[in-house]
Amino acid sequence: MSEEHEKLTIKSWAEDDRPREKLMLKGKGALSDAELLAILIGSGNSKETAVDLCKRILQQANNNLTSLAKHSINDLMKFKGIGEAKAISIVAALELGRRLESSSEEEREKITASKDAYRILKGNLADLPHEEFWALYLNRANKVIEKSFISRGGVSGTVADFKIIFKRGLELLASSVVLAHNHPSGNLAPSDEDRKITKKFNEAARLLDMSLTDHIIITDSGYYSFRDEGQIS
Repeated sequence: MSEEHEKLTIKSWAEDDRPREKLMLKGKGALSDAELLAILIGSGNSKETAVDLCKRILQQANNNLTSLAKHSINDLMKFKGIGEAKAISIVAALELGRRLESSSEEEREKITASKDAYRILKGNLADLPHEEFWALYLNRANKVIEKSFISRGGVSGTVADFKIIFKRGLELLASSVVLAHNHPSGNLAPSDEDRKITKKFNEAARLLDMSLTDHIIITDSGYYSFRDEGQIS
């Protein structure tokens, strides 16, 4: 083994500096994001340790895990030392983190304002590179019965079929529904199509003795509520 390669091998570091050993000695909270990612990938490349490689990956994502979560498997594989298996491990870990956040927020269960719906759904929608449509079904106490994925589209739009949405609502005996979709562009302003869809769903809900509690647009930076803006009555 060359001297250069030996210096780049994590096993040659002081025990307190190795990510796995550091986690065992000091606990998970003592590790940086790069060190946690390094544990996932296990090794770096011929010029970088796993930690240094992960630092570089994070730097290109502005040291933001939400931004990193937008990276596809192919995006990650552009980094020397990140093959398909390592890229899949990173993507899977970030998705688990997002689901954990989403499930913990959902346990708050009651929707009393638009911010509650945003907290429950932001983990599913905030960092996507494409549009998706989701629904929260509520009972008479405004507690979440179910969170449902409705559809996936491209960068600029997705299809929301009111028949599918309200069919599930009737199956759950839901009293109301919160609709949500994301804008990958980061623009919170609703489009004309967003306004038309909201009006259409509001009218359809009334015919089915169900109410449209809200329709929210989610981006990385926040959300827009049709209810808060007086566009749902």
